[in-house]
Amino acid sequence: MKIKLINLVFLILLFFYNKNILAENIYVDLELVLAVDVSSSVDEAEYQLQIRGVGAAFRHPDVIAAIESSGGNGIAVAMIQWSDNEEQALVGGWHIIKDAADAAEYARVIRRSPRIIAGGQTSIAGALSFSINEIKNNNIDSGRKVIDVSGDGRANNGIHPMNIRNLAIEENITINGLVIINEEPFLDGYFERGVIGGRGAFMMIAEDYRDYAAMILQKLLREIGMPVS
Repeated sequence: MKIKLINLVFLILLFFYNKNILAENIYVDLELVLAVDVSSSVDEAEYQLQIRGVGAAFRHPDVIAAIESSGGNGIAVAMIQWSDNEEQALVGGWHIIKDAADAAEYARVIRRSPRIIAGGQTSIAGALSFSINEIKNNNIDSGRKVIDVSGDGRANNGIHPMNIRNLAIEENITINGLVIINEEPFLDGYFERGVIGGRGAFMMIAEDYRDYAAMILQKLLREIGMPVS
């Protein structure tokens, strides 16, 4: 009970913090939604590998350099957790990152993020739809809009993700994928055909969750705009 109460207070404070930040429209170089799979196929250890990987990536000097050289306006980032068609949650609101201090603060937020959704089926369409709505209603304008969706399985709930993928493209939103293929070796083909899309869309493959940190680092560098060596 005490841990749940602490998590609730943490999320409430972040809500009001971000509400104040985004009270007026601002412009950034990139809006990025990190859509993290928390369906029943993802156990607690795998969830921790995801959020630790994201947190470490935002502390990485190359990511900070990419943000600082992206155009001068910084980036806006939000993480969502998702599982079935009715289960999506925004984690910590939107954050504007322009420098190392901003990136370190966001990394701390991510590392402390509780798992809000504990299991459920897999609705990639639900995750994409929720992410699109977040981008359209966040009081932020940008030159590029990207949804970075990661997952370890095909959709088994809700409509086919291709339908929402096409809506995203109409809104000039790019969908990139990070697939974890430890349970479905050919998941990359499914994502390529029916999930990713839009200007410059791409996908990266992690053999299992132990590879997630390395892949999300490379993916963020590419999405922010810094060439990957």
